[in-house]
Amino acid sequence: MDLELTPDQRLFQSTTREYLDRSAPIGTVRELAESGTGFQRDWWRQGAELGWTAMLVPEQLGGGTVSGSPMAELAIVAEEMGRTCAPGPLTTTSAVLAGLVRAGEAFADTIGSIVSGDSVVAWAFYEPGRGLDLTRFSVTAEPDGDGYRLSGSCDRVESGDQADAFLVAAQSPDGPVQVLVRADVPGVSVTPLWTLDVVRHTALVRFADVAVEPAAVVHRGADATAAVEAQLQVAAALAAAEMAGAADRTFEFTMQWMFDRYTFGRPLASYQALKHRMADNKMWLEACRATAVAAAKALDEDPGEAAEAVSAAKSFVGSKTPVVIQDCVQLHGGIGVTWEHDIHLYLRRVTLDRALYGTPEEHRRRITDLLDRSAA
Repeated sequence: MDLELTPDQRLFQSTTREYLDRSAPIGTVRELAESGTGFQRDWWRQGAELGWTAMLVPEQLGGGTVSGSPMAELAIVAEEMGRTCAPGPLTTTSAVLAGLVRAGEAFADTIGSIVSGDSVVAWAFYEPGRGLDLTRFSVTAEPDGDGYRLSGSCDRVESGDQADAFLVAAQSPDGPVQVLVRADVPGVSVTPLWTLDVVRHTALVRFADVAVEPAAVVHRGADATAAVEAQLQVAAALAAAEMAGAADRTFEFTMQWMFDRYTFGRPLASYQALKHRMADNKMWLEACRATAVAAAKALDEDPGEAAEAVSAAKSFVGSKTPVVIQDCVQLHGGIGVTWEHDIHLYLRRVTLDRALYGTPEEHRRRITDLLDRSAA
């Protein structure tokens, strides 16, 4: 598999990195954490102008890609955001767009508003006590004319506290449906939840007999199931790429620390046992990046057969990156466990990404289910 970026992708990567280094360095992340703000809307609009929200949208709906590989390009953005622990609803917005574009022109206005960065629509997928079961949903959609009445709750809704609307999967008497619900309509309540990440916020969203107009129904039946599957794959692949970026940046400044920090008259990097540990970490990081890139490429080349590659990436990267960063914490010594050092911000990011959109254990179960189905 070719891991090299094309010239266009390298330019896009350098532009994204330059923007994030300038507008969302670690110092800014700390300031946002102290203010309780997840992300600033103007900052997100500027990211949208760079193309972050356009990748999964066809040109006729106002989108477009740099190199014709939308998921590979989104993975570049996710990896760069991981390198700075940047805020922003990249993953949840991309999951929403993956669902809306399947509905075509019917939601062109909503898609356009998301692509411009003017609106934030959050993907409401998780439900209390439910893992990655995509066959049934506890949020209920009772028929009301040609529309529905929505009741239930979704938790761990990423950027839910700053969202203008939600794309919700629900269960109707005729099967699953997916609907758009504005955050300000009667019956919708949003409760911010504590998260380990200092700027990646989530929320509990409750729906109490919320009226859903027919025009807000995005998918029904098998189309809804297929859309949720596609959204989960997009979200999981981006989470894997972001974890790889965060761990890679942590490895970089830990390596620099080992050359700068002297003990008994020698730099830490001169001790053979520590060299072996860092060599192992580098090997795991290269494997993490390779599996994350493979997942993105699979979604670009054959989305219908990408589920196994995506789950493998989310499982492997989610298992290895927290361990690598924890080892980097140990290599820093006492300073590594202080609030003032930045390393804990990266550990927080990968720990949250590990849990969102399927844990490694849940994705391993998905792989076994996929293998069972292919063998049947």
